[in-house]
Amino acid sequence: MYDILTIGGGPAGLTAAIYGARAGLSVAVVEKAVPGGQITSTHQLENYPGFAQGISGAEFSQQLLEQAKRVGAQVLTDEILSLQLEGKVKKAEGKAGSYQAKTMILALGAAPRKLEIPGEQQFTGMGVSYCATCDGAFFKGLRVAVIGGGDTAFEDARYLSDLAAEVYLVHRRDTFRAQQYLVEKAKAKENIHFIKQAVPVEICGGMDLEYIVLQDVQTGKRQELAVEGVFAAVGQKPNTELVQGKIALDAAGYIEADENTRTNIPGIFAAGDVRKKRLRQVVTAAADGAVAAMEAYHTILEED
Repeated sequence: MYDILTIGGGPAGLTAAIYGARAGLSVAVVEKAVPGGQITSTHQLENYPGFAQGISGAEFSQQLLEQAKRVGAQVLTDEILSLQLEGKVKKAEGKAGSYQAKTMILALGAAPRKLEIPGEQQFTGMGVSYCATCDGAFFKGLRVAVIGGGDTAFEDARYLSDLAAEVYLVHRRDTFRAQQYLVEKAKAKENIHFIKQAVPVEICGGMDLEYIVLQDVQTGKRQELAVEGVFAAVGQKPNTELVQGKIALDAAGYIEADENTRTNIPGIFAAGDVRKKRLRQVVTAAADGAVAAMEAYHTILEED
């Protein structure tokens, strides 16, 4: 039985592992995919303290993974199917094994939110993408649309502008939510075009994606925009399917936790993007992980 079992191997989970292991606890991180979470697909991480020139998401994730292993944490690959959160012994059942621990840190992360419009599912992987860094190279010299108005949308648009012939950033509002420096960088690119107060209502094509239908949010008028690719950047949804009905969630599905990452269940902590909070960044995920590990440490001390 482990002292800490961390479900999820993103920045929050791996940081928790580093802090827990350095405190002398036995720690295991279970991640179903590539350790690092969503950050692995980030082209350039520019706002993490200490990296003046930036660092690629993949390299940052690899450094976190190596550090966690170096201090003694186990990083396991498995897909968790069910969790038992109540009681002194926390349990997780995975496809490859079963795990028990005195405490558990839920670092489940979040996933890109879908557009939920006709044609999206049909063309997913064939023109529709949720990861510019992953799929941008497929659209070299082509026309693409980026849907959204936040930081991710602008980062995607800027990255794609170096590959695609034309990039159309479509936003439903008249003003953007992205940080101003990102907006200015995008405006400096001649092949990035802005379409405001419009929403996509359909993705169309034959064998390949050919165009999207946009609707003006004020007049309701529709127009076709010829593109070969659509990148959705309209926010995230928390990966809380495993804990539905087992732990307190907010209206949007994020785990309710206090400033010390404690949930409503003793011995269960929530860290990273899955936790209810205003700011979801790599640096805040790492902070959550550190806090959660230390809270778990003190919980174990109090119970032993």
